[in-house]
Amino acid sequence: MNFLIKNGRVIDPANGIDKLADILIKNGRIAQIGKNLKVKGKTIEAEGMFITPGLIDIHTHLREPGREDEETILSGAKAAIAGGFTTICVMPNTNPCIDNKTVVRFIYDRAKATNLCNILPIAAITKERKGKELTEFGELVKAGAIGFSDDGDSIGDSRIMRRALEYSKIFTKPIILHCEDTRLSAGGVINEGWLSANLGLPGIPKQAEEIIASRDLMLAELIGARIHIAHVSTAGSVELIRQAKKKGIRVTCETCPHYFTLTEDAAKDFDTKSKVNPPLREEKDLRAIKKGLADGTIDVIASDHAPHSAEEKEKDFLAAPFGMVGLETTLPLSLALVERKFPLSQVIAKLTINPAKILGIDKGSLSIGKKADITIIDPKVRWILKTESLKSKSKNSPFLGRKLKGKAIYTIIGGKVFSNP
Repeated sequence: MNFLIKNGRVIDPANGIDKLADILIKNGRIAQIGKNLKVKGKTIEAEGMFITPGLIDIHTHLREPGREDEETILSGAKAAIAGGFTTICVMPNTNPCIDNKTVVRFIYDRAKATNLCNILPIAAITKERKGKELTEFGELVKAGAIGFSDDGDSIGDSRIMRRALEYSKIFTKPIILHCEDTRLSAGGVINEGWLSANLGLPGIPKQAEEIIASRDLMLAELIGARIHIAHVSTAGSVELIRQAKKKGIRVTCETCPHYFTLTEDAAKDFDTKSKVNPPLREEKDLRAIKKGLADGTIDVIASDHAPHSAEEKEKDFLAAPFGMVGLETTLPLSLALVERKFPLSQVIAKLTINPAKILGIDKGSLSIGKKADITIIDPKVRWILKTESLKSKSKNSPFLGRKLKGKAIYTIIGGKVFSNP
């Protein structure tokens, strides 16, 4: 189907484009960008809206296979589309784990059957994510794994970590790292500090993240490998990464909207929807995260979408699982940065071309001839996040009831248009 997107503000950081223009789509691909274009067929009026490359989430947890009561590939894809994401990368903490070619192929087969957004599997670094034995990197890459991570768990054995980095160089796939000294964080459920002491909850010190981040940066320097550090949450981690980049260490990193929007105070009433790992930190960490986003230390904004059932999240704070859903709130919370003087193109880059480059996938731009993966955003629309409006099977968001601004009105995937009323 051929159609035209008219009169929108086209923002394509990959090609340095930020202008009012039309985009012509032919046979599912971007055919032309310019003024006063014509087409015989459908026209989408985008006046007052942003037209961007399709958003990419480098860090999503879908629960299929294993916990389809919390999320499926189908429901996760629907949530992604509602949030403006055309491509999502799924982490391997499923059951069974994405640590063999059979599960990688299962993910692709289920994604193809849903026929919605692009779903790309990230395979485990170690078998069953136990940190003991490396997976078969070559077999997993051949099956379609686009990267490796034991996310949810940190690799405690530095020798295993070194070997993983050596293999990642051979196969030129990113290693995505969950940095946590689990002996230091053991039993913790909230940021360690005044609030944890006041609430009587065991804390997770910032150093639990920073110690492993420091180790992994040193190993990356030793091997000459590239690493990607997931869900950065502390001022110390931001500074470690900033200095590592200055030294020429091949590191990229991400943070999530909850780390630049909320502090540990969100959990002061024992709200388990705010229980996440790494935990929400202090105001000074939030400010450091924003500074890292502004100066380019932090490359990517990711959702870390982590669905859990209401029954699990309604347990007491100690027993409830870590995680919150985020696919449907990442865009408006990121756009809120623009109102705080962040350049819009910089925010869009962190949701499009930057993750595409890290993953080595041919997405994240509006280049002529590319598949038409496009997000059309109304930056002015105001809405309230409600339980019944969430497409995710799980509703564990601390932003429920919050007034949000900005929404993906259309999500276009390979030329197929999805409307998000």
